[in-house]
Amino acid sequence: MNSAISAFDLARIQFAFTVSFHIVFPALSIGLASFIAVLEWRWLKTGKAHYKDLCLFWSKIFAVAFGMGVVSGVVMSYQFGTNWSGFSSFAGPVTGPLLMYEVMTAFFLEAGFLGIMLFGWQRVSPRAHFGATLMVAIGTLISTFWILASNSWMQTPQGFEVVNGRVVPLDWFKIIFNPSFPYRLAHMALAAFIVAGLVVAAVGAWHLLRGRRDPAVKKMFSMALWLLLVLTPIQAFVGDQHGLNTREYQPAKIAAIEGLWDTEKGGTALNLFGIPDMQAETTRYAVSIPHLGSLILTHSWDGEIRGLKEFPPQDRPNSTVVFWSFRIMAGLGVLMIVMSVAAWVLRRRGRLFESKWFQRVAVAMGPSGFITLLAGWVTTEAGRQPWVVYGVMRTSQAVSPLTAQQVGISLMAFVVVYFLVFGTGIYYMLKLMRSGPALPGHTPHGVPGQTPNQTARRPFSAADQMIDAA
Repeated sequence: MNSAISAFDLARIQFAFTVSFHIVFPALSIGLASFIAVLEWRWLKTGKAHYKDLCLFWSKIFAVAFGMGVVSGVVMSYQFGTNWSGFSSFAGPVTGPLLMYEVMTAFFLEAGFLGIMLFGWQRVSPRAHFGATLMVAIGTLISTFWILASNSWMQTPQGFEVVNGRVVPLDWFKIIFNPSFPYRLAHMALAAFIVAGLVVAAVGAWHLLRGRRDPAVKKMFSMALWLLLVLTPIQAFVGDQHGLNTREYQPAKIAAIEGLWDTEKGGTALNLFGIPDMQAETTRYAVSIPHLGSLILTHSWDGEIRGLKEFPPQDRPNSTVVFWSFRIMAGLGVLMIVMSVAAWVLRRRGRLFESKWFQRVAVAMGPSGFITLLAGWVTTEAGRQPWVVYGVMRTSQAVSPLTAQQVGISLMAFVVVYFLVFGTGIYYMLKLMRSGPALPGHTPHGVPGQTPNQTARRPFSAADQMIDAA
């Protein structure tokens, strides 16, 4: 392997590493922002103190997640110039404005109201504070809109032409609302809410197992499980529609996901298990169900799905990777639906807050949203390969002219710094979660803005408990 190929592979590893760290924080903050807004609305409507206690508790965790998401997102944007200058030069006229729109609308909206949301409890009226919280929640969703518009255009590009080796936008409506955008936006937004729902449910279950039965703990546990009961089946439906769209516009990705090498006439089987072999062009140890692939991917008994052998070898995604990343995502998604239904049954029987086995399951399922999220993004991005802009620009053309040593040194630095900085942040969030919301009759520790002389300067100030005392 020569140095150019090594530099290319290292650049891909570095981007995958940094984006994997980044995506978990925005996903959690998107879901938590809306959850906090709902809690504050319920507090204003009912006047019940436990809703405000939950607002204050989850606002601290949101502040840490938001801060780490911003920092890791800045690193992502720099990489476009350092490691992927070919992509920036070629597609910058489209991706640059879309990211600018995200900053000018979503980030400015979040930044403008975040301080009031976190530190304005004693400085503005309750209704004004709720308005600020609502603006932050809306801002996170607007951010999702623009980021998914940019990424979806890379998956299903349209509304442009290539002039002198650069993309020239022709129709911004087509660029933004490209064929895969509606499905991917809905899929990601629902994923963010599910990620937050699973975390909230896990924290509630943890405190129930420790013997707490106060209204705040019961309420967040109950609300999270209602959310999951509604959203997990909807997510399965949206995922199905997304699969149909992917089959139409990225057929090689579907073939790789299914480990399908030959086009099967009269109906396509679904490989439940197998080990795709890219060199031998076969899926070893395949366990298949006849016609199920056609039913799922074409909604017909004898629908035809193109096999990988119909695509040139240089245009095939790595089936070994996406075959299993998709099954991790789908398998955990099924478990989420089962858990939500089990919670509904226990609720009907009046055992939801007393069933210790289920609470242990809820705690164990807490990280599953993040795992599913990462597996889904691996499926999406690895399945797009070898294209960075599908069918237009290859990933190998997008990399900067760097040496393997240059990329390797920066990768090692990222690994060390990320595990130190973000590892500490994650540890702090876990400590905050273990502390739980305030007990009934107790003033929540560190209410932001409660001390008149206290002036907060950054989001992390909202979580003002010492890391060892949290």
